[in-house]
Amino acid sequence: MFIGDFPCIKDSVYIDDGFSGTNFNRPDFMRMIADVESGKVGIVITKDLSRLGRDYLLTGQYIEMVFPDYDVRYIAINDGVDTFKSENELMAFKNIFNDWFARDTSKKIRAVFKAKGQSGKPLTTNPPYGYMKDENDKNHWVIDDEAAAVVRRIFKLCIDGYGPSRIARMLSEDNILIPSAYAESKGHTSSHSFKKPTRWCNKTVEGILEKPEYIGHTVNFRTHVKSYKNKKRINNNRSEWEIFENTHEPIISQHDYDLVQELRRHKHRPQKSDKVNPFSGMVYCADCGKKMYLCRSRSLSEDQEHLKCSTYANDKDECSAHFIRTAVLRQIILSEINRIIEKIGIDEEGFSNEALESSRLRQDDELKKAKKLASQYSKRTSELDRLFIRLYEDNVSGKISDERFDMLSRKYETEQQEIRKNLSELSAFIESKEQKIADVTQFLSIVRKYTNITELTPEIMHEFIEKIVVHAPDKSSGHRKQQVDIYYRFSVGVSSVSFESRDFYKKGKTAQSA
Repeated sequence: MFIGDFPCIKDSVYIDDGFSGTNFNRPDFMRMIADVESGKVGIVITKDLSRLGRDYLLTGQYIEMVFPDYDVRYIAINDGVDTFKSENELMAFKNIFNDWFARDTSKKIRAVFKAKGQSGKPLTTNPPYGYMKDENDKNHWVIDDEAAAVVRRIFKLCIDGYGPSRIARMLSEDNILIPSAYAESKGHTSSHSFKKPTRWCNKTVEGILEKPEYIGHTVNFRTHVKSYKNKKRINNNRSEWEIFENTHEPIISQHDYDLVQELRRHKHRPQKSDKVNPFSGMVYCADCGKKMYLCRSRSLSEDQEHLKCSTYANDKDECSAHFIRTAVLRQIILSEINRIIEKIGIDEEGFSNEALESSRLRQDDELKKAKKLASQYSKRTSELDRLFIRLYEDNVSGKISDERFDMLSRKYETEQQEIRKNLSELSAFIESKEQKIADVTQFLSIVRKYTNITELTPEIMHEFIEKIVVHAPDKSSGHRKQQVDIYYRFSVGVSSVSFESRDFYKKGKTAQSA
């Protein structure tokens, strides 16, 4: 509480209930300082020093520099401080103790939150959009049907091939309330301000599409603050998150969520045409390995639309002219997917055994190399630890100088950091490869949903196919021959299709699969 002696208004009171003393941007405190600077205040009185603030540096600055500059007298009643008197020698120590109290309180609160977060209880004040707190258990979320319907629609639109910007525009056109406006309409407070309650932005849509909470998981420790004085929240690396699975009812199925994450990994620039391109971000050049992008315009008919190598388009000396028409590629992919569906329909068990064996053989060499390299990295880490100890002993005994010690220790530390990074990447790679070997059953469950596919959609593309690799055309025989490699998801195999362009113009596709 602050009391100011005004020339025109007697005994004004400034109250900042609910604000931390470490924060000097408190509304009434800022109002008081504005009145001090305008010459309206003669005396500032607080119950004690902690009521002015709990940051010893800023509290001291206001008492010893700001107030004297404006001829303002400061009194802290319980601490016996009066700037018009000279008996204030202990004031600095009292300010430090107040600061320490705030620090200690912050530590205790953090410890409580850490224990709560590690137990699997959600740390967020408000549940994510699509959920609400259970009336019987505030730590449990239940589905909010109205908002959940919007979440499901967002995921469905993404699976259909629409990007976040397009989805945001569609939601805005339908006058659907954004999450913060929706929370306010339900009587809740929101940390986000908004001017237009139905104006969605792509960042909001992206955030919804990436949340594991929608498949029933609780995610804690997404962010942290630097200190109890700096309240700005900083995002943690995903590796630092604590994820607790199946803590509440999911809004989105695991299959749809995984499919959306796969689509998001192949993000592409938005197309002016409303027609969704199923190949966006999935077609690669066989020579340079870069993505091939869609060439589409009003002057080109649908049959003339094509994909070309992005490297060659920018610099013709860096790669060769890879080019394939989307109509041709669509026929090839449809034919190959239907061939797989038919093959599984005839002999599912035989396909499963063949795919598992193929997956093991193909990835066996990669896994052996990765595990061997991981073992080498682990041995080198142990060697570096021993070198550090020996280096330190040599420095203490005087065998090497401090300069030499600093140079070598920095070198070893840099190498060790690089090894840790590589080990982490190798572990993820090994885990991914071993998991893919056992994922054939998931591929089979997807195939069972279809009998004969006549239209190629982004959803079908990403359910069946991981990537498509287009080779440069071969004209040595006098005809334009080209090869396309189709990599199926879950490591069930690769189809290599060779075709001649004239076959598509004359009598339809006559390609050979390997």
